[in-house]
Order: sequence, then C-alpha cells, then structure tokens
Amino acid sequence: MRLERSAWCGDLRSADAGSEVTLCGWVDSARDHGGLLFIDLRDRTGLAQLVIDPLRSGALWEQAKDWRVEWTVGVRGSVRLRQEQSRNPKLPTGEVEIEPVDAEVYGRARPLPFGIDVGGEVEESIRLRYRYLDLRRPVLQGNLRLRHVLTKAVRDHLDAAGFYEIETPTLTRSTPEGARDYLVPARTAPGHFYALPQSPQLYKQLLMVAGFERYFQIARCWRDEDLRADRQPEFTQIDIEMSFVGPEQVMTLAEDMVRHACGKAARVVLPDPLPRLTYAEAMARFGSDKPDLRIGVEIADLTAAFLSTEFKGFGGAIGSGGVLRALRVPGGAALARRELDALTVEARQRGAGGLAWFLLGGEGERRVGAAGVAVRSPIAKFLSDGELEALLGATAGRPGDAVLAVADRRDVAAAVLGWLRLWAADRFGLRESEGVWRALWVTDFPLLQWDPDQGRFVAVHHPFTAPRAEDLALLETEPAAVRAQAYDMVVNGTEVGGGSIRIHDRAMQARVFAALGISDADAADKFGFLLEALSFGAPPHGGIAFGLDRLAMMCAGADTIRDVIAFPKNARAGDPMTGAPSVVSPGQLRDLFIRSLAPSGQA
Repeated sequence: MRLERSAWCGDLRSADAGSEVTLCGWVDSARDHGGLLFIDLRDRTGLAQLVIDPLRSGALWEQAKDWRVEWTVGVRGSVRLRQEQSRNPKLPTGEVEIEPVDAEVYGRARPLPFGIDVGGEVEESIRLRYRYLDLRRPVLQGNLRLRHVLTKAVRDHLDAAGFYEIETPTLTRSTPEGARDYLVPARTAPGHFYALPQSPQLYKQLLMVAGFERYFQIARCWRDEDLRADRQPEFTQIDIEMSFVGPEQVMTLAEDMVRHACGKAARVVLPDPLPRLTYAEAMARFGSDKPDLRIGVEIADLTAAFLSTEFKGFGGAIGSGGVLRALRVPGGAALARRELDALTVEARQRGAGGLAWFLLGGEGERRVGAAGVAVRSPIAKFLSDGELEALLGATAGRPGDAVLAVADRRDVAAAVLGWLRLWAADRFGLRESEGVWRALWVTDFPLLQWDPDQGRFVAVHHPFTAPRAEDLALLETEPAAVRAQAYDMVVNGTEVGGGSIRIHDRAMQARVFAALGISDADAADKFGFLLEALSFGAPPHGGIAFGLDRLAMMCAGADTIRDVIAFPKNARAGDPMTGAPSVVSPGQLRDLFIRSLAPSGQA
C-alpha cells in the first residue's frame, strides 16, 4: 500500500481548501461530464468529490476512467473550493472538491448482487446473504455508529456511578423456568452439556453475595425461541445489579442512565421523572402491561353503570364476576359492517364471548343525551337511555366515533380491548408522530401466574424475584394475589428493560420454589449453588436489564433489531452468509459422544 490515509472523506470543509490530503475509500459513483471525471469517494464518514481533468492529469485520467462502483482506491491531491454554481448544500462536504495528482487501486469489485444505493429495497434474504455489502449502506453504518455511542454512554454513566464491569461465563449449566436453552456438549464429560446463558441472572446475584455491590455488564445472551422483529437467538443486555437497595434506587439509576445514553445517541428527551403505572392500572386502562402512550385513547370501565342492566349479554358476564369495558375509536363510525364482523370473529378467537359495537352520528333510530347523538347498534334497543348515556359519557364518545365493548372476565376484556386499541391506532392513524418517545414505568406485577398447560404456577419474571412484604401472607393461600417487587420500563409500547428486587433469604427462596412446584430435591439439583450462597450473609439486592438491541433500534428509528446488529440471524435463526447452522463431520460427533437422530437428508 503506497498511499496511506491522512484525512477522512466526510470531514473536509471549506477551511481545508489549499491543503493536500490522501483519501481512501470506495468509489460511490463515477460520472463523465464532457471529459471531466467526477468521482464520489466514500468512507464511513461520508462522501468527497474528486475531479480529474484529462488536460491537467492525463495519465491519472487514463487510470481513473476505468474505475467502477465499489472499487477501493486511494488518492492524493489538493482540496479546493467548488465554483459557486457547483456547490451542494445537501452534502456536508459540498463546498469543496479534490483534484488528485496520484492514485492507487487497492481492490477491484466484481458486479454486485445489488446496488448499495438501493440495498434497502432488496429482499432481506439477499441482503443477509451478502451482509458485508449490505453494511456498506450509509443507513446501516449510521445505525452501528449510533449503537457504539449508546453503548459507550452507558459504560461512562455506570462507571461514574461507581459500577464495576465484570464478565460472567458463557458456558454454564441449564436451569429451568426460562425459554429453551442452547446446549453445548462437553467433550470432557460425556453425556453432559453446558448451556449458553439466557441472562447472567444467577451470576450477578452471586457477585452481590461476593461483596462487589455495584456490577454491570454488556452481556451476550442466548434463547432458543421463535423469532420476530425485536427478537434474535443471540442478543445483548445491559445488565445491572446493586446491593442494599430498594426499587426506587434501582429505577432512579436506570432511568438516569437511559436518559443520558439515549440523549447522547439520538438526542432523545425524556420527562424527569418518568410516569408510573401499576400493572393493574395498565391492564385496566390500556389492556397491556406495556402500553403505548402515543395512542390517546383509553379503555373505560362501565361495570358499575351496568350492574342492573336487563341486557343478558352484559348482565350475565357482570353477574359472574366479570367486567364490562369499552373503547372509543375516533373516526370509527366509518367502519363497514364486514369490518365489524371481522373484529367480532377476532375477539372470539382471542377468548371473548363476543364484541358489542356502537356507531355514533349520522342517521339512527336512537338519539341519546341532550345533544341527541344518533347511536346505531344491533343491541341499542336492549339498552335504556340512561345506559347509553353512561356509555357515551364514560368513553367520551361523539359523532363520527365508534365504541367497542367487551363483557367478560377481567383478563379477557383487557386482552381483547388492548388488541383493539392497537388495531384502531393502525387503522385510523391514532399514534403521535414518528420520533416521539412516550416512556413510563410499570410496577407491582403479579409474582406468579397460573399456567394451565403445566398445571402449576409459574414466575411472571423469574423465580428469584422478591414478593412485596405486605403480600407474603398470601403466598401459600392466594399465590395469584401476591405482587412482586418488579418493574419494567416501557417505551412506545415496547418493553425496553425490566428488573426486580431479588430474594436474598434462603428460607424465602424455598417458599417461592414451593409455590412454583419446585421440589426441594429439584431446587438443590438446579440451584444448589445459589441456595448455598444465600446462607453466607447475602445482602438485599436488586437490578435491572435493558435490551441494548431494542434501545438501539428505537434510537435509530429502525423497524427491526436486525438493522442495528452487524450480523443478525434470519427468521429461522439461520445465517445465510455463513450457512450456519451447518452439519458437522462424523468425527466431531464421535468426539462429543453424540449420534444425530435427524431425518435423512437433514443432517
């Protein structure tokens, strides 16, 4: 390599005019304008325009006229101001150009499978197959730079707050109460396996027992589960743990960190402090434990107003201990009957007995209230004027709206109306504009929930979450009523982080294991090392973990975390670029004492 870089393409400005620079990068475009060659050279900082005149640099012109897009080249030349009419105000370097006097070709590129400038329009499977080319796109380069700034800001903030960054093992043992593990066979222990950690949960608790008091880690984690836009088989957590703290201290620290890091990475401004909702409030008002506050409508509770209703469709559900809840859909009066029928079918598929709908305004047999709002509904004739007025009053319904109602069990009504709220936001454009962040804390989650498939209670977060002290008496008698000292940070309907105060008392951990149906023998087998550690003066401790990929995705305004990960997997957890996962040789399997049972042709 004869020419070595002395400046970055995207850094040149008018103040650099008259200086000599050596630039290195990729040919972004090449244009011949009446003999003059105009070449845009690109590196990770941006573009610089080269101008080669055959009358001034004949030999160099002969060389450069054969350059093609995505060749890597180096040039040495002088920076000069562009003529006034040739300046490009849309480009940071648009006031200057470079007249090369020397050049070197470092690497030629064969025809590309897709153009870098149109890469975002190419099918994702092709882009992942040639990910190293896809990553040349400025938008992805910018995303990964943003991720770097975000990660550094996290490290700087936690370092200033007195945390140590400590790595924990990636080869550990498989433990229950989580997603499916990725297993690694142990050659030195035939028939035994390591597991890749789904999180460093147990290790960070042990670090608290060890007396480090403030730990964090940018931790790699693995979960063998079905994928979606915000999920990958391997992902990155900002993992944090603190000793001698309660929920307030953890949430304050975490909130300040996110405010600082996202402000650095994307100039995000968050309220101080963030608003809070209990789990029960979030489910009642939004039908979700991760509510999207950009949607300006809430679920209304009509149960009290319909306690004496004669309409059996509502009264039967209320009389059985259920609720009647409703959602106003601004502009929903325009819904066609076929759309309403489709929504009713979907509501039933989600567990509801049905869906009641009311269209407001226009022509109608029934007019309600002093304003005489027309109400159209198949069930309007079964309801009194007072009940219809209560429905309009509670939902703030007005002409042009629709009101959708569900009478059912509390959890079913929340789930169906929560889904309808998101559907309505998409259908009628009810969310605030792009770029708005609406963040909050959701607290006081249930500690346990009943799993009908397993026929037992399971942990809502994980089995090491501490119950609220005032609910301890209910642990054996009403497990579903016990609240956890747990908290999630939610941004725009996405959970970006979650944590809890942990159980630090061995006897309390045994009670929770018992509530989960984990026997003493199983607890000793799977978690014996943790239980033993808790018997040696464990401090009260708690923490939180944030999805770094999710935070980066939101800061970048991307639609998927794949756009903020250098080499992501596809929807089937595969890597089209390297061909992973792949078949390994019989010799490798023999070394691990493994025999493949895959069907013929799949192994």
